[in-house]
Amino acid sequence: MRFVKAFALVCALLVANTSFATNVEDIHTFTLKNGMQFLVLEDHSIPNANMYLFWKVGSRNEYPGITGLSHFFEHMMFNGSKKYGPKMFDRTMEAAGGSNNAYTTENLTVYTDWFPAASIETMFDLEADRIANLSIDKNMVESERGVVTSERSTGLENSNFRAISEEVKNAAFRAHPYSWSVIGHQSDIDNWSLEDLKRFHKTYYAPNNAVVVIAGDVTVAKVKSLAKQYFESIPAQKPPRKIHTVEPEQKGERRAYLHKASVTTPNILMAFHVPETQHEDYYALDILSDILSVGDSSRLQKSLVNDKQIASSIFTYMPQSIDPNLFYIYAVAAKDINAQVLEKSVIAEINSIMREGITAQELQKVKNTKLVNFYREMSTINGKANTIGSFQMYFGDYKKLFSAPQDYEKVTVDDVQRVAKKYLRKANRTVGVLSSQEDSSNEDL
Repeated sequence: MRFVKAFALVCALLVANTSFATNVEDIHTFTLKNGMQFLVLEDHSIPNANMYLFWKVGSRNEYPGITGLSHFFEHMMFNGSKKYGPKMFDRTMEAAGGSNNAYTTENLTVYTDWFPAASIETMFDLEADRIANLSIDKNMVESERGVVTSERSTGLENSNFRAISEEVKNAAFRAHPYSWSVIGHQSDIDNWSLEDLKRFHKTYYAPNNAVVVIAGDVTVAKVKSLAKQYFESIPAQKPPRKIHTVEPEQKGERRAYLHKASVTTPNILMAFHVPETQHEDYYALDILSDILSVGDSSRLQKSLVNDKQIASSIFTYMPQSIDPNLFYIYAVAAKDINAQVLEKSVIAEINSIMREGITAQELQKVKNTKLVNFYREMSTINGKANTIGSFQMYFGDYKKLFSAPQDYEKVTVDDVQRVAKKYLRKANRTVGVLSSQEDSSNEDL
C-alpha cells in the first residue's frame, strides 16, 4: 500500500511539473489543399520547437525487386535538392541553431527537426525543397548505394540480433512484406534503377502521404501560414497502392538455424504472430512483454539471468505496427549453456504464465512503470511531438493518447494470461538459433 501511495504522489508531481496537454483541444489540426496533414501543439515553456514529418512508407510498402528503398531514401533525403545542394541541409540547419535525425521502420519513415522557434521558417524552406525538388543524381545514388551495402554487411556481422532476426522474420512470414529486413535484400540494393528511385520518391514523398507534427514555442496561425507558403504548392499524387496481403495463419512451429563461428555462446530468438497495434489485445500484450523481461524482478530476467544463470542477457520486444506482426523473445546463453537448455527454460516461464497466470502485484508494478514513463515522455516538447504522431500513425487517431493511461489500467491479470495462451503457443512460434556448432547431432538444436 505504501508503494501505491508513493507511486500516486510521483505521478501527481510529474503531471504538476509538466505542460502535458491534458485536453484534446490543445492539439490543433488542419489539412492543406494537397492533402498534407498538420497537427500542432503550442507549448511556450521554452523558446524551442520540434517538427516531425511522418511519411507513410516503410519496408511493408516494398516488394521483391525494390526492397530496402524506404531506408535508402532516409539517406538520399539529406544529399541535395534544387535550392540546398549536397551537405547543405545539415549545414543550413546547424547555422540556424537546429539539428535533425531520421529513422526507418517496417511501417514508417520519420524525419525530425529540433530548432529555436525563431528559425521555424528555415525549417519549412529546407523540408519543402527536398520534398519537391530532391536531386536523384546518378553519382550520389551510387555513393549511397555503397554506404547502404557496407551498413548491411557490417550490421549482420557485428549484431547477432540482426543476423538471427533476418532469418526468423523470413521463416515466420510466408506472404507479408514484413518478411524482409528494413535494409532490404543485397541483390535488390545492387540493382535499384534511377527510374525505381524517381517513382518511389514521387509516390511516397507526396504531401498527401505525410503527417507533420509541430510542438513547441509556435502559434497555430504561424504554422498554418508557413505551411501554405512552402508546402501547399507541392502537388498531391495518386495514393500509394494499399497493402492487401494478409499473412496466413501459422499452424505449426517453424525453426531457423544460423551458423556463425565467432559466437561464443548460443543465441535464440523466438517470434510469435500477434495482431496490429489497433487491436484490442495490444495493451495486454505490451504489458505481458514487460512482465517477462523489464526489470530485475521480471519473469525471464529473475529466473534465467539472476537466479539460475542460464542466460547472460534477455529481452522481449512488442513493436507498434500497422499490420499484424511478431512478439519477440531474445536470449543469449550463459557460459557452458547450450541452446536446448536455454530454449526449454524460456518456454517453461511462458508455460508458467499460461497455466498459473500472473500476480496482481506484478501487473500493478508494470502499470505503474508505464504510467510514469508515459508522463515522462510527455514532459518534453520532443516527446509530445513524437507521441502525438505515433498515436496518429499506429493507433489511427492522436486522440487515443489521452486514454492510454486508462487503457493500460483496464488490463487485468486474466487478460494477460488470456493473451499468453492465445498467442505464445508452440504452433504460433518460430524459433531461431544462432550458434557456432557445425555438426548435425542435434545436441545443440
